[in-house]
Amino acid sequence: MTDRNIQVEPIDRPAVEDQEIEIVERKGLGHPDSISDGIAERVSQALANAYLDRVGKVLHYNTDETQLVAGRSNPQFGGGEMIEPIYLLIVGRATKEYGDQTIPTETIALEAARDYLGENFPELEFGTDIIVDVKLGEGSGDLKEVFGEEGVTVPMANDTSFGVGHAPLTETEQIVLNAERRLNGEFADDHPALGQDIKLMGKREGDDIDITVAAAMIDRYVEDRADYDDTVESVREFVRDVAHEYTDRNVSVYVNTADGDGDDEESVYLTTTGTSAEMGDDGSVGRGNRSNGLITPNRSMSMEATSGKNPVNHIGKIYNLLGTEIAESVVAEVDGIRDLRIRLLSQIGRPIDQPHVADAEVVTEDGVAIADIEDDVTEIIDRELADVTSITQRVIDGELSTF
Repeated sequence: MTDRNIQVEPIDRPAVEDQEIEIVERKGLGHPDSISDGIAERVSQALANAYLDRVGKVLHYNTDETQLVAGRSNPQFGGGEMIEPIYLLIVGRATKEYGDQTIPTETIALEAARDYLGENFPELEFGTDIIVDVKLGEGSGDLKEVFGEEGVTVPMANDTSFGVGHAPLTETEQIVLNAERRLNGEFADDHPALGQDIKLMGKREGDDIDITVAAAMIDRYVEDRADYDDTVESVREFVRDVAHEYTDRNVSVYVNTADGDGDDEESVYLTTTGTSAEMGDDGSVGRGNRSNGLITPNRSMSMEATSGKNPVNHIGKIYNLLGTEIAESVVAEVDGIRDLRIRLLSQIGRPIDQPHVADAEVVTEDGVAIADIEDDVTEIIDRELADVTSITQRVIDGELSTF
């Protein structure tokens, strides 16, 4: 059917949904690690678009080593202040000269970071609350040659690495992923006291799901402890309602469990800007969510940092995004699959549509054998690999989330 090395086999474990214990985490938009991911990816998109505009193709770059150093603040009910600014360093490699052109990579990176922070963190003033610096070196000559071969329709892999995807999401995974996104969306639109730094941890034990939420509050929108407690309760009720859209299991929601008792106005999760990055929490690209937006210890995960890597031939980005796309497509199109894991392994210098192996591991529904679905699964994987280069443009256009 195909000359690609595609394997389909059973997983020797129950589906995650059927396991007794499940743990799922998501670090929200304003978590220091997610801030690093978000800025690295926005800079990546900006560099890719600048290269396309100026020279007609994406040149070699990576910005996936971006680091955040926490600041210091003095939050107070009714409004506090920043004492020391957050410091963010955009680190990586970029092509600065091409032919007779000089590309202002540092300026492009700074503008992209400023725009991203302005769009997502209205309480964080660029240049005073957060200082952004850029250090972009030149890339390795050998890797630049692998990257930039002329006349090659399908790029060559720049590394021997792998990506992982899985589907379908469990009920707990759906709750954790969507509750954070909706808290930072529709809920925040109506509740300005909620900051962007929201972390959710889901624990399912049998049919009992506990969701623990850490939600930063913005001090100038909170009058006193009673007002704070009201917002905390609103968050709890909102997450509970979201959870019941995805499950009929028992759900308990806990919010800001480290807060002191009702008489303690000091020990609460109050911030000046909406993120713990202002008060001692550092951040790094790749330390948070995987490319599907979750941290899932019940499943295989790649440790690659997806955000900030170039989207043309960097397997750490492409195969993790593609693995998820393949898994979702297979589950949507093939009946009888209870759980699916996709693993894609590259070999440096090999075309990215020809992985060293593409491995699909399946838990089937009762009465369904691997042989019943193997050809259909193989055909979909083959089809998606043949279209791997479409991932590049979708990433550059911001259509695919990397964290």
